Amino acid sequence: MSDFVMPADLAKSLVEVSEKKASIPVVKLFVLGILAGIYIGFAAHLATVVGTGTFGWLGFKKFIIGSVFSVGLMLVMIPGSELWTGNNLMVVGLLQRKITLGGLLKNWTAVYLGNIVGSVILAFIIAKSSGLLDGAVGGTAINLAYGKVATQIEGVSHNYAYFFKAIGCNWLVCLAVMMALAAKDIAGKVLAIYFPIMAFVASGFEHCVANMYFIPAGIFAKGFNNAVIASGQSVERLQTLNWSTMWTQNLLTVTVGNFVGGALFVGVVYWYLYVKDSDKA
Repeated sequence: MSDFVMPADLAKSLVEVSEKKASIPVVKLFVLGILAGIYIGFAAHLATVVGTGTFGWLGFKKFIIGSVFSVGLMLVMIPGSELWTGNNLMVVGLLQRKITLGGLLKNWTAVYLGNIVGSVILAFIIAKSSGLLDGAVGGTAINLAYGKVATQIEGVSHNYAYFFKAIGCNWLVCLAVMMALAAKDIAGKVLAIYFPIMAFVASGFEHCVANMYFIPAGIFAKGFNNAVIASGQSVERLQTLNWSTMWTQNLLTVTVGNFVGGALFVGVVYWYLYVKDSDKA
């Protein structure tokens, strides 16, 4: 007997998972979404702390940051919460006509809003209550956030580049979710989550829920003089880092890219390969 769920059975199980998620009441979805936003925020803060300072080995810093960030999806998948990017896989249930478009949109809307609220709450707690962003770590938070709302990336339109970075991200995130569902024990789930998440972070891809923490953390951190000094950015330049550019220069584009990578390139493809004709068989 295999110690993990085989691909065909795994893809089919997404239908049942979709039905369960579509049946969760809106209030519970919102609360579960808040939890996921906080859990991803914990991982994002940890990545910010680890990413502060210099590393001597080429690529090693990105590898370490990606490694610690993987704890976020572990917290989402194992204790249980609702993450919008992972829930993109619910398109399998929609395509199989086991859930309605209304049920899908109910889940996605409540969870997305919950993810935002949870992420901002944690960013506020860390920035305002603990003082952890008043210094070098705050400087890193500012630079991370500022980089995510810059208008140009090496001469290429920011939104154009981030759209494709977001596709790669949720392609790997949804594969990590599927692999975690395939594993039959905690150790298997941890390993299944670790490698794809480490890969997407180290590769420089973009995750909308992670950015729901990273950008607010930078916005809060720029209120600390020590953090601004540590960032090396001018006050004038940081005026472009605000709640408006968070959406126009990042979240809207990254969300669409994450949808393409997760819902289309994983959900639709695996539905076509393993689920579409399964009822006939």
